Amino acid sequence: MHNRFNRKWIFPIVILLAIGVFFLPPVYSRVMPRLENLQSGIKYLIKPPDEAVFQPAGQAPTQTIVSGTSATQTPSPAPTQTPTPTQGPTRIPTITSTPLPATVKLTGFRYEDQKNRWNYCGPANLSMALNYVGWDGNRDTVAKAIKPGVQDPKLDFIQQGRSDVNVMPYEMVDFVNDETDYRALSRLGGNIEIARKLLAAGFPFIAEKGYYEKDYAGKVAWLGHYQFVTGYDDERQEVIVQDTWNDGPNFRISYEDFMAEEAWLSFDNIFIIVYKPEREAELLQVLGPYADAGWAAQTALNMAEDRIRNTTGIDAFFAWYAKGTSHVALQQYVDAATAYDQAFTIYNSLGKDDVQRPYRMMWYQTGPYWAYFYSGRYLDVINLADITLTETISKPTIEESIYWRGRAKYMIGDTPGAIEDFREALRLHPNWGPAIQALQDLGVQP
Repeated sequence: MHNRFNRKWIFPIVILLAIGVFFLPPVYSRVMPRLENLQSGIKYLIKPPDEAVFQPAGQAPTQTIVSGTSATQTPSPAPTQTPTPTQGPTRIPTITSTPLPATVKLTGFRYEDQKNRWNYCGPANLSMALNYVGWDGNRDTVAKAIKPGVQDPKLDFIQQGRSDVNVMPYEMVDFVNDETDYRALSRLGGNIEIARKLLAAGFPFIAEKGYYEKDYAGKVAWLGHYQFVTGYDDERQEVIVQDTWNDGPNFRISYEDFMAEEAWLSFDNIFIIVYKPEREAELLQVLGPYADAGWAAQTALNMAEDRIRNTTGIDAFFAWYAKGTSHVALQQYVDAATAYDQAFTIYNSLGKDDVQRPYRMMWYQTGPYWAYFYSGRYLDVINLADITLTETISKPTIEESIYWRGRAKYMIGDTPGAIEDFREALRLHPNWGPAIQALQDLGVQP
């Protein structure tokens, strides 16, 4: 009888012990990511994300949907728009023509990687850039502010903000300007020439760019990635970057590969500079016309149009997308929408080969939402957000897409749906200004 009792309780006790061991931080932090990757892999195998396509409709904002019915009405005023990223100083200084050294290798910063963290290249790179100018924080200090994520006590001991798949450039710039004693600005349209000038003057920068990596199914997939650029070598025609992922510190990339369509151009050649306030006048002089954000955006537009004339296939998609992004920066929203329409048309025509469609594009860049929203194409905003959230990612955790969907819902008369989206965006990104402002504009408590 005693032995039978013991055998009866062995299995439940083993289960309880296994659960207890699973939730021990050292075990949970190693096992849970693998389980989540398995879950994502299963979902992606059933419904491959690169097969999802968005068909722009180009509709006028006359159809209003309320509680499942439709009616025609004039759209109400929109909630306050997402704050325009901080542009920094804009005056144009006198340009000098000092010869540049053939090689520059900046030091004086602490290398940080993104390993043992999820989607952490933004915090790690910004931490290195800040460390270079004298800041004593680290990647986790940055992440607490710009990548807070869903508050979950069961997961926060591993990494707070793990669900946030991307940190936007404006969030990085705002963090520096609002929460440190240093300054930062971002510009579009970068090239090797301005990169060399900045580095030679002692101004390293962060570039957001794309790269390819094998995914769960063995296909090569495009992803977005930040890199801290700290040097160049004219003789070898290479830039030197601090890569926070696979390539590590002092990794070299050829000028050609760095400037390629799928690389820097896929983010409209954006760069972020962190600097000491007392060096602002010097930075302006080095930037020359790039000190004017409008001039930089126009330069980026010219670069994209030049690439459009000389590329096809997936490279043409990146070039047309960059063209749209440049138009958004110039507040030319109808032109931007036309460019994005062409980009998505090319995207939809790409074949199923060993290189996937870049289905993560909307994780990193929200330009199409701006363009379609301010062109009155609210249903396109909603449809694009729905596809992004339900078909390109394993869990709908992209707060920017949810926020823009909410704005578009409001404009077609679906106020309850808008409030629901704004609250969900705020849940995913606590204390996020745009979502708080949107709710306040509707007279709703965040």
